Amino acid sequence: MRDFIDPKVVSKLSGLPLDARIPMIGSVSGRHRSPTRGSSLEFSEYRKYVPGDDTRRLDWRAWGRSDRFYIKEYEADTNLRLCLIVDVSGSMNYGIDGTQEEGNRKIDYARKIAGTLAYLAAFQGDAVGLYCAGTDFRREIPPKRSGAHLRFILDELGDMECEGETGLAETLHQAAEKISQRALVVIVSDLFLDPESLRSCFQHLRYRKHDIAVFHLLEQNEIDFQFDRPVRFVDLEGAAPMLVDPTTIAKQYRKAVQEYLEQIKQITKDSVVDYRRVGIEEDHGEVLARFLLARKK
Repeated sequence: MRDFIDPKVVSKLSGLPLDARIPMIGSVSGRHRSPTRGSSLEFSEYRKYVPGDDTRRLDWRAWGRSDRFYIKEYEADTNLRLCLIVDVSGSMNYGIDGTQEEGNRKIDYARKIAGTLAYLAAFQGDAVGLYCAGTDFRREIPPKRSGAHLRFILDELGDMECEGETGLAETLHQAAEKISQRALVVIVSDLFLDPESLRSCFQHLRYRKHDIAVFHLLEQNEIDFQFDRPVRFVDLEGAAPMLVDPTTIAKQYRKAVQEYLEQIKQITKDSVVDYRRVGIEEDHGEVLARFLLARKK
């Protein structure tokens, strides 16, 4: 276990499965629906017999009623690929009340979300991969199923450092091409970019048949803008600092933020993305519990 994985949270969530919302394609038997047909206990549908079909799957009762041959189809179950994409741009160093202290930053919260999901997925026998997204992929760990691989993922999460500009849109397009088989793609980011640039990213991922979930990390002051005296704002992604009198821009700022959040909400809705707006002041265990319960079959 790592310091960003709370055993109490893992114990609490271990009874909740991490389910995909769409059928998955995997190489081993598992708990997730597959688009292919196979032999399992869950009946899917009848279809007409064609020469070459396995006669053991003929439904003789249907033949007795209709004098026609029908084959029983069943849902095949497979394993899940969980691909975690964590934003490691400079803005992820922003923390509660504007601090950059370790333990209170967005990146620290992202570690908790990604690390706990990785642990839960591996625990139920699914493959886990990790992609660190800066201006491009700084680290790529394709999904695999093993305890050693999980330790590798957790080590990389612990060593992540945030710097530079956001290149999330470009890296999501890369992810759509690099992740070859259907996967649950979980994006953990502050989405510090033009919302409209995300639309084509999500559509690209959806075109590749991926199930997409987004944890949008925000700090409350980023929304409320509760400053009552001149403040020097520092751009964590490299631009020049600005000295601002908040009282002169507060109204316009809050309006712009609300428009931005509405855009994000509409784009994710249009793209059928499982969108979660999360305050980094919230308990991550409760956030994950709501996420898992909402996806439960």
